[in-house]
Amino acid sequence: MRLHDLSTTALKGVTRNRSRALLTMLGIIIGVGAVVLMTSVGKSMESVILGQISVLGPKTIALWPGKNGPEQGAATLNPDFDSLKISDVEALKRLQTVTNISPIIFMEGKTTYGTEQTDTRVGGTTPETYTNQVVTIAEGRFHDAQDELEGRFVAVLGTDTARDLFSNQSPIGKRIGIGDHKYTVIGVLAPVGSQFFQNMDERVIIPFHTAHIVSQRTYVDMVTMQSTGDSADAIDDIQWLLRRRHKIVPPTTGVPTDNDDFLVRSAAQAQEILGTVSISLTLFITMIAAISLLVGGIGIMNIMLVAVTERTREIGLRKALGAQGRDILLQFLIEAVALTFLGGLVGLAAGLGVNALIVGIAKRFLENYVFAVNPIAIVASLLMAAGTGLAFGIYPARKASRLNPIEALRYE
Repeated sequence: MRLHDLSTTALKGVTRNRSRALLTMLGIIIGVGAVVLMTSVGKSMESVILGQISVLGPKTIALWPGKNGPEQGAATLNPDFDSLKISDVEALKRLQTVTNISPIIFMEGKTTYGTEQTDTRVGGTTPETYTNQVVTIAEGRFHDAQDELEGRFVAVLGTDTARDLFSNQSPIGKRIGIGDHKYTVIGVLAPVGSQFFQNMDERVIIPFHTAHIVSQRTYVDMVTMQSTGDSADAIDDIQWLLRRRHKIVPPTTGVPTDNDDFLVRSAAQAQEILGTVSISLTLFITMIAAISLLVGGIGIMNIMLVAVTERTREIGLRKALGAQGRDILLQFLIEAVALTFLGGLVGLAAGLGVNALIVGIAKRFLENYVFAVNPIAIVASLLMAAGTGLAFGIYPARKASRLNPIEALRYE
């Protein structure tokens, strides 16, 4: 028989009992749908996180007080909240492996303009922060070295903060209140969006020297900087310097010690961690898919065995009319592969549909969350589905091809 005739006959066999075929494909649909959905969500989150990391720049290094850094939360939960002194920052400036060192002091207090007020994070930092975070100005100017030197009471606003306080008016030259002091607005930052799941457009930046004068603090909440060469070498130098200054016994194995009262990370490390998480997620999804496809494959084999039994007389008649064993084998293999491939297509559509729904919901919380798919995962899922049909369809197909035509014609 020609392949076209075999395929037509096989497809008729698949569509003969549609309800049974759909139930048979259910395991394949779940497996492929789960793979497509999970890889798509993973790809979307990877895009979000990579976009946030890219805001920092590839050579950016961040330094926090406390062994767990920003995960410590409030100062009451972080016994080492004051471990990074301003004197440590000055010592870091003498290292040859880092540059653009920018300390940050976060300040408490509402930001007000007239009757308008907003709860936003106020950070006192140096002009180098604009390079480390790759931000641009939308209106006015950044604060500069002269503002730092003189400790001027000037402020640069995030877009959302400017809108909350001034609506559609230009804030440049206006005086805003932060705590007990007044600051002149000199600039508005271009929109940045979320960075590590914090809205970076809701912030106020003032000169570090000014924040130091107002807060009277001798410690900082964070330091950003750029490595001049390899980030790993820069991190080694930072750790060596701070351990020596803080009298911390260095580890002998080359890994961070539990005695550290600081945490230092680079954008390159964040990307490496993301890659590790991505591989783990892929392995987990593959395991889910394998289990679902195994269950689906067993269902395919069972239904094909039932089909062989139900169509015994049909098989005998075809053989009596000249069909060879390989024709019967190929016919039933095509039916099995068609069932799994159609199930894969339905699972693909279901996975993409649920992903689109998730994107619609997620965009309300993460503006830069996008609809993303992994083409490799889609192709691999469909191939795995077809391969499952081929693997689990061989036994029923061989059984059908080996039927004796005379005994098959006598079958009731």
